[in-house]
Amino acid sequence: MKVNRHAKIIELINKYRIETQEELAAYLNRSGFQVTQATVSRDIRDLKLMKVPAENGGQRYALHQNGQQGMNEKYIRVLRDGYLTMDKAHNILVIKTVAGMASAVCAAIDAMEWNEVVGSIAGEDTIMCAIRSVEDMEGVMEKIQKIVL
Repeated sequence: MKVNRHAKIIELINKYRIETQEELAAYLNRSGFQVTQATVSRDIRDLKLMKVPAENGGQRYALHQNGQQGMNEKYIRVLRDGYLTMDKAHNILVIKTVAGMASAVCAAIDAMEWNEVVGSIAGEDTIMCAIRSVEDMEGVMEKIQKIVL
């Protein structure tokens, strides 16, 4: 549950301008995670989130840039925990996940910033990744296989 919650937090702070722990707790509660402010505080510490200047003034939560290696490990754990199968259709990679985990796994793949991945979208248990070319497909699939095995 903690891994799912951490993945959801990463997704939320990447999607929304979240300024306070209370705001983050509200987003998590609306997403089906029953959390307290104390839980959110621990999660912020565990994820090494920091406040950064927001685009239009104020501050927002973001991943700590110097903690990139730690974050990569978290993304890898999310991918491992949520991944079930994958298949390809030309340059589209379809990844099946545990129910409810597609969004978190998709956010993890996006955060890895693989040059071959042009973009991805997630449903409840399915992710569609647009791969730059058919030739790049095998490389992306190999990267994912190495992570999940």
